[in-house]
This record gives sequence, C-alpha cells and structure tokens, in this order.
Amino acid sequence: MNLRDLRYLVALADLRHFGRAAEACHVSQPTLSTQIRKLEEELGVSLVERAPRHVMLTPAGQDIALRARRVLAEVEQMRETARRTADPEAGSVRLGLFPTLGPYLLPHVVPRIRRRFPRLELLLVEEKTETLLHMLRDGKLDAAVLALPLHEDWADSEFLFEEPFLLAVPEGHPLSGRHDLTLADLGDQHLLLLEEGHCLRDQALEVCGLAGAGEKEGFRATSLETLRQMVAAGVGVTLLPVLAVKPPVPPSANLRLLPFRNPPPSRRLALVWRRSSAMAAFLRELAGELRDLPAGLLDLPAAAEAPAARAPRPRAKA
Repeated sequence: MNLRDLRYLVALADLRHFGRAAEACHVSQPTLSTQIRKLEEELGVSLVERAPRHVMLTPAGQDIALRARRVLAEVEQMRETARRTADPEAGSVRLGLFPTLGPYLLPHVVPRIRRRFPRLELLLVEEKTETLLHMLRDGKLDAAVLALPLHEDWADSEFLFEEPFLLAVPEGHPLSGRHDLTLADLGDQHLLLLEEGHCLRDQALEVCGLAGAGEKEGFRATSLETLRQMVAAGVGVTLLPVLAVKPPVPPSANLRLLPFRNPPPSRRLALVWRRSSAMAAFLRELAGELRDLPAGLLDLPAAAEAPAARAPRPRAKA
C-alpha cells in the first residue's frame, strides 16, 4: 500500500468513473484500474462495484476511501509544516468564500493581503457554505470565510466582523419613503429569497421569523444580483448585506436601500480552518488582514443618504 494508490482510490470515490479518475491523477485508465485491483488484493476485500456505465464503492470501499482521504490530508499537513517552517509567509493558501460575500469582500482585502504577504499565492474558491465545509474538512481548502455559528468539532475559527443588512425596496413601494426601519416594519412583507443552499437564505429566514414576515412564493433567486434586479423591476423586496451595496458595486436604478435602526439585523463572519492544520498561526495573521476593513465600509447609510442609491428617472418627452 502506498500514497499513490490511496490517491487513486480517493479520485475514484470522488468521480465515480475510472476514465475521469485516471485523467485527474494524470495516469492511464489501465494503470489506475490495475493499482485499484492490487489494493483490493492487498486488503483482501472488494473496494469497487464495477458496472459497464457505473462505478460504485462497496461499503468497505467507502470506509477505506474516507480513511485514505484523512491519511492524504495528514501527509499534506506534514509538507505544509515543513514549508511554513522554512518561510511562514510563503507558499499557497486555498481560501473559500460563499457567493453572497466573495465578490463584495475581495476587492477590499486582496490588495492589502498581497502587500502584506508578497510571496503568498492566494487561491480563491467560491462555493456554497455546505460545499466549503466539506472541502475544508477533506483538506481541499486551507481555510474559508463562513457565517457563524458553526457546530463542527473539527474546526477552529477567528471572528472577523459583523455585517449589517439593509432592506431593498423598489421605487413606489409603501416603505420607499421611509428613512429607516424596525424589524416590526417587515411584519406584513413577503421577501424575495435565494434558493436552498445559500447561507444568506437561512439568515434572511431567521430575520423573517423574528419580524413575522414571510417568503414570496414562486420565486427563488440563484444569485444576489438576480435578487437586486428583481427588486428594481418591482417584483418584491429583499434583504441585502451592506457590503453588496458599497463601492465598487454601482447603485441600481429604481432601488431604495433602507437601513434598520440599531441594532440592525446582521450576520457574523469568521475565518475557519481545521484544528489539526499546520497553518493555524499563519491563518490567524491572515484573519487580522481580513478583519482590517477600510473605515466606514460596514457603516449603514445615514437616513439622509438612503435615497442616494436611486438613479434619476428619465423625463417624459413632451
């Protein structure tokens, strides 16, 4: 048994196809198939159910693949320990972010991270929260920026910041003339929300539960930008995190952004990594850079500034 064969098994577990697994491992399909058979012979158990168009792991194969994944992750941690000992601020970091945060946070933090760690290669991955947690646990990511709370006993974290929400309403909406809101103002509203799997959906539903509001039936957006455009088109209202409405994001026409009175609804964000990670000390430094946002970036717009998000309406022709 060797690490190469364990990598072959993990690739097969992930891809469920001999050809694609071989391609991912940069070997021929016969080579990968032969090594899997040798691994089965060595262990004395069948790992794979082979069918003409389908590959499944046996129960023993699933358990052994899970253990192989852990072994490979530990080997990578050994290599990372050696690399970080030689040069703590060099090498690469695979950082995950979820889609309703990444595009709005990165422009404010990546330039500073590059200045602070000029020898660091920052590899960014954008996925939904559940996928990021699986990738982090399996060693496919070094760290991820996620919303709290988390309940994984294998994870460690460093709190970054709390991001308030705003209510986005279309022009002409009954609330559009307000300068600020309380949660009680949402009581009779039905909000546009993202599809299942987005943590922002869960956060918005929590706010709806506190306010007695509901979800608008028949529509679930795939992205925050779709939500923004649907509100601007007059379809409904939604909650937007404040970073998603700050420059360099341009203001949207026919959209009013209404802040909540203190304390506003918000989400708490943290940098998360495995407790076993050899990079823990460096990741705490990285968390400091992610936490140090430009002054005022998380501030809610003042009441007098809320209308600034509107674009001027075109005048009707005479």
